[in-house]
Amino acid sequence: MFKRYLRLVLILTMLAGCGRKPPYVGRSVAELERMLDDPNPTVQVQGAHGLSLHGEDARPAIPALARALKSSNGLLRQQAALALGEMGAEQTAIEALMEALHDAEWTVRRQAAVSLGKIGPAARAALAPLQRCREDENTLVRKAAERALSNIKGDVVK
Repeated sequence: MFKRYLRLVLILTMLAGCGRKPPYVGRSVAELERMLDDPNPTVQVQGAHGLSLHGEDARPAIPALARALKSSNGLLRQQAALALGEMGAEQTAIEALMEALHDAEWTVRRQAAVSLGKIGPAARAALAPLQRCREDENTLVRKAAERALSNIKGDVVK
């Protein structure tokens, strides 16, 4: 539900008063990856979000998304974590998401946990960090970690 809300907020923000399609629509993976390096933070976030919509086809952008997880922009880090979760069982993505479980912002930690849970059993290396997230100060992070642990262990929780 939160994911749908976030996407809606992003889309509405980008469409407010402009009457055009979002800037990431119709762009190739390479174009979206280049958007991550744009000096404008809004363009960077849009690039990460656009990559999330390409799923496994956006795997060539995993290194750029992993770098985006180190940005000072919290929304970019959150969107990068979302996109990495859509890439499937890719080791570099899993490692980057495991690191993001320690992010200063709860929204990024939560999205990293959700993304690891979406990857499922292939993210078994994340079990210990996710266990620690069960003690997070934020309730939503704790809930996301619980679901991720169940999904990774094979006890799928919706």
